[in-house]
Amino acid sequence: MLLTGLPQGAVPKLERPGPLRDRVYEALLELITTRALQPGQHLVESELAGHLGVSRQPVREALQRLNTEGWVDLRPAQGAFVHEPTEEEADQLLTVRTLLEAEAARLAAAHADSAGIAALEELCAQGEQAVAADEVDTAVALNARFHTKVMELAGNTVLAELAAQVDRRVRWYYTPIARQRGHQSWIEHRGLIAAITDRDEARATRLMREHTEHTRRSYHQRAQ
Repeated sequence: MLLTGLPQGAVPKLERPGPLRDRVYEALLELITTRALQPGQHLVESELAGHLGVSRQPVREALQRLNTEGWVDLRPAQGAFVHEPTEEEADQLLTVRTLLEAEAARLAAAHADSAGIAALEELCAQGEQAVAADEVDTAVALNARFHTKVMELAGNTVLAELAAQVDRRVRWYYTPIARQRGHQSWIEHRGLIAAITDRDEARATRLMREHTEHTRRSYHQRAQ
C-alpha cells in the first residue's frame, strides 16, 4: 500500500514525450478526477515524487498549476490538499454542462451520420456491460466518451472547446454517483441515440437536458 493511501496500480505511468512538469501535472490531475486522490487528501510532495519516479521540483510546479486551476488548495504552513468542491461549485458547473450538452444533442440530431450513430451505440453497449459487471471506473470513462462523441457529432468547434474545459470536472463530480446512476444512465443514453437517429432535434435537446439534470440532482442527493 502506498503511503498516500492510493491502491496499487492507481498511479499512472508517465509517458516520456513532453516536458516533465506537464506529464506530472497530467498524472496528478488524472488521480484527482478519478478520485484515487480524494477531496481533502493531504498531498505530500516527497511521497508523490517517489510514486511517480521524479524529483520534487516538477511535483511542486504541478501542484502550483493545479492550485491555480482550482484542483488543489495550497495552505500556508500546512501544504497541499485536494480541493473539496462546495455544493455551489458543483451546481454551477453542472448547470453550465446542461446548457452545453443540450445544444450539442440538438446539433448532433441535425448532423449525425450513420457511422456516428453506430459509434454511440457501441459506446452505449460497452457502458451497459461495464455497469452489469460493476466496473465503475470503466463506466465513468465510457460515459465521458459517450458525451464527447455527441459533442463531436454536433460539429461545432467552439462548443466542443467549451465542453472540454468542463469535461474533467464533470468526471470528478460524476465518479461518486456513477454506481447510483447505474443502468438508468445508459437507458437515458439509449433514448438519446433514438432521438438523434430520428433527427428529432427538439426531443434530443429535451432528453439531454433531463439526463444531465438527473446527474446534477443525484450529486446533490448523494449524501442524503
